[in-house]
Amino acid sequence: MAQLKPVLTPEAPAPGGHYSQAIVHQGVVYVAGQLPIAPGQTGHTVGPIEAQAKQILTNLEAILRAAGSRKELVLRVTVYISDISLWSAFNQVYAEFFGDHRPARTVVPCNKLHYGYDVELDAIAAVDEAS
Repeated sequence: MAQLKPVLTPEAPAPGGHYSQAIVHQGVVYVAGQLPIAPGQTGHTVGPIEAQAKQILTNLEAILRAAGSRKELVLRVTVYISDISLWSAFNQVYAEFFGDHRPARTVVPCNKLHYGYDVELDAIAAVDEAS
């Protein structure tokens, strides 16, 4: 039987449905879609895309840490964005977050995201063998 380890950290928003923040399997972390919700936040206020991007990446980093990984081990990211005109501003925050590391990435323009947010992302990362 496969060993699946669900990840749940209070440093990222609690799942809003029937899913885990991430699942670890055979040295790989599969991070669920992240919206720009701060841990413990109640209500949904949509701010500028830059603030949304920073919150999503903060959530991602917290989940990776809880899973025994880190941002430098992210293999792939899928980004859903409500309007492609927001891409440049999102990409700037994303590039600052990852620095020289460039994970594989797919960008999916879409019409609407949950609660009216402009961006959501999910990711796949390697587990840090040193942890």
